[in-house]
Amino acid sequence: MIDLRRLHMLRLVHQYGTVTSAAEAMHLTPSAVSHHLRELARELKVPLLEPQGRRVRLTPAAHLLIGHADGLLARWEEALADLESHRAGAAGPLRMCGFTTAVSGLVAPAAGALLRDDPDLVVEVRECDTDEAVGLLAAGETDIAVIEPTPGAPPAGDPRFDREPLLEEALDLIVPAGHPLALRDRVRLEDAAGEPWISVHGCAHHQQVMAYCAAAGFTPRIAHNVTTWSVIWALVANGLGVSLVPRLAGGQADQPVVRVPLIGDGVPKRRVLTCVRRGGRGHPLVARGLRALRDAVPDRCVLAAA
Repeated sequence: MIDLRRLHMLRLVHQYGTVTSAAEAMHLTPSAVSHHLRELARELKVPLLEPQGRRVRLTPAAHLLIGHADGLLARWEEALADLESHRAGAAGPLRMCGFTTAVSGLVAPAAGALLRDDPDLVVEVRECDTDEAVGLLAAGETDIAVIEPTPGAPPAGDPRFDREPLLEEALDLIVPAGHPLALRDRVRLEDAAGEPWISVHGCAHHQQVMAYCAAAGFTPRIAHNVTTWSVIWALVANGLGVSLVPRLAGGQADQPVVRVPLIGDGVPKRRVLTCVRRGGRGHPLVARGLRALRDAVPDRCVLAAA
């Protein structure tokens, strides 16, 4: 019988492009992964890797095998879910990950609710961007990923994953208290065209700010680049600029910052998805985690249809 772990290794080599990168994703040595792939090739009686300069590439037989691997591994996840359903008193761990505002606004409240309901349950939370979350999910390092539909996210038809919409949230303009725009109930994005802007550097937020402002007919002058939402709040509170923030993001209550909803064509919005390995949504612990995430969606966001 084929060892499904070796099949998973072959798929990760295909995903990451090198044995070394696949080994890092699985916390193994490259020699260990190479050994397992040689054993898999021996069992199947076909070569799976061939030299390409100093690297290796998958053979046509390996690509043929990968074409079947997604279905086999999905069925394996379903089998694990069925077995877990028969276990009594499953205590986890349930591993969840997500980008910063998803962890603070969704994953943390969901995990807290799960622990209050079942103090013996073990829940592990990890903060990471969508690209890393997808890699962790593929490598079996996490069970539920809360992601954005960014270019790095798996497409809807990816056979490795099962993704579902969780919520849609508007992005608001935040301005210093006392700013003229802070006195209005609603503003148009172009009303802030002449303001200095603050952006979260190195994540999807910067691309979102640039894209939405361009759609509103202007290019924002990025005066400050930061790495955390709390710093955005601090800069805005001290009159250094304005920014767009999603509804899940929040700052310190004592800071003089006003959140102003936007109106007009193309109001900036963000979708948030849950993603699990295909076949894993029926796992009892995963199902509990997904229900807890839906229950954690705040009223200021729009819950996606179940």
